[in-house]
Amino acid sequence: MAVITQVKPASGRYSRTRFLWAAAVFLLAVFTLALQPQRAAAAPYAAMVIDARTGEVLHSRNADTRLHPASLTKMMTLYIAFEAVRNGEITLDTKVRISRNAAAEPPSKLGLKSGQKIAFRYLIRAAAVKSANDAATAIGETLSGSEAAFARRMNRTAKALGMSRTTFKNAHGLTASGHLSTASDMTTLGRHLLYDYPEYYNLFSRRSTHAGIREVPNTNRRLLAAYRGADGIKTGYTRAAGFNLVASAKRGNERIIATVFGGKSTVSRNAKVAELLDLGFRRAPSRAALRKPQRPAYQGAGNVVVADADDGPSHGVAGKTIRVSGQVNTSLRPKTRPGASESPVLVAALEEALQTPPAERTALEEAVAQADAAGPETAEAETAEEQIENVQTVSADGAVGGDALRESIAVALAEAEAEPQPAVEDAVPAVIAAVQKVPFTGLRPVARPASLTGTAPEPEPVVVTRLSTSGGRYWGVNVGLYTSRYQAEKVLLRTALAELETLDGTLRKVAKTRRGFEANFLGMTQEQAELACRRLNARNVTCAPIGPS
Repeated sequence: MAVITQVKPASGRYSRTRFLWAAAVFLLAVFTLALQPQRAAAAPYAAMVIDARTGEVLHSRNADTRLHPASLTKMMTLYIAFEAVRNGEITLDTKVRISRNAAAEPPSKLGLKSGQKIAFRYLIRAAAVKSANDAATAIGETLSGSEAAFARRMNRTAKALGMSRTTFKNAHGLTASGHLSTASDMTTLGRHLLYDYPEYYNLFSRRSTHAGIREVPNTNRRLLAAYRGADGIKTGYTRAAGFNLVASAKRGNERIIATVFGGKSTVSRNAKVAELLDLGFRRAPSRAALRKPQRPAYQGAGNVVVADADDGPSHGVAGKTIRVSGQVNTSLRPKTRPGASESPVLVAALEEALQTPPAERTALEEAVAQADAAGPETAEAETAEEQIENVQTVSADGAVGGDALRESIAVALAEAEAEPQPAVEDAVPAVIAAVQKVPFTGLRPVARPASLTGTAPEPEPVVVTRLSTSGGRYWGVNVGLYTSRYQAEKVLLRTALAELETLDGTLRKVAKTRRGFEANFLGMTQEQAELACRRLNARNVTCAPIGPS
């Protein structure tokens, strides 16, 4: 016999409670995910490494794949800002009024307010160091009137630079449909920033800067602090792009630029860039002739290209071409004034050969005035030489008689009028030879008294028994002995980050010995080494100076 049990439906109050619990769990999960560190799991990877001096590609992977550049876009915004200042469109001290559109840009931002006025230089600093989106938009609107017009100028400039696979839609780099670039194009842009506007490049190496309303830190400060020789250039991040970076570093005569798209995090991206920079320094020659990239034609404030005379085609850029400057291909000889003669050539030769006192120079000038009116012909070389010798009536003190000189030159000019002969250039050598016989009566320099000829004492020589590791600095510090290379390198990195002031620019080196692995900082002066140890000892960090022995 079957037993049928009837199940009562759940009450309405119980159903509502269960629904609220489920909703709470869902919201908690979403909130937890939001608090997790930002990662770009699906962003494609691309990389490029070049020798900045020559432009030679040392490493490339997916370098021509069009990807989201994120805030690397601001490199182009800054390039155009530098171009505008150099060409007089705007000055660094021009006050810019912030629009409602610029003030409403999402972070990262400086915090500009609608209607606020700020100097153009602070917008540049905020965009370069803080990667401020509101500052970047304000730069574009100031130079082109609107963000859309500025994007068109960005694209014209990109084509002029040879960035053939790049399309810009805004000034800041936030994700937009069609706003794409490549690792190759961004590397090219970084190289042009370095060489086209070197006076502004120091912005990218500042750990922080004042942006008019507050001090802002550099988004690339971790790599700048951790990698020896790093001095730029620009970071970028969006979910679509991942963690991007165009970095540059210089060691000795070598400079490398490395670009990474699609990093998984700031730490992993910086580690990859450091690895690529190391690869570049290994592959680049120690010496290479510098071949700077050619700066493109000035694109102008509107749809106008202003080109130099030697510029080539404008890479298909639309707009009117105005040539405002150019080099002279041939130097035309100026024509003589009507009625003038060639006799000034003779005068020039006389003045160059004769360093005479003022009285004698006056006599020559009077003779020149007569010669100018005499006509284009003159006497032959023998006659000129004979007359010059006749006027050299030298007194006992070595001065030439002014009256005799004036009279004899007049006679020579009269004979020249009566007997037309070859051009004056043929007579110049003989004239110079004759005039050089006149004794020099001017003042000669007096020798320095013996009491004033002492020389500075030579510095005491320093004997160096091992080669310098960093530009002639042969001291260093040791921060401990460790059982593994990894442990020593980890301590070096942690110490470098903790003591940037004295260890910045030094060489981190792990030396393997019989006892273990020594962690050393090299390339310091004696004063720097002693100061670093005093500061580290104050932090309870083991430190001992390493001398040149």
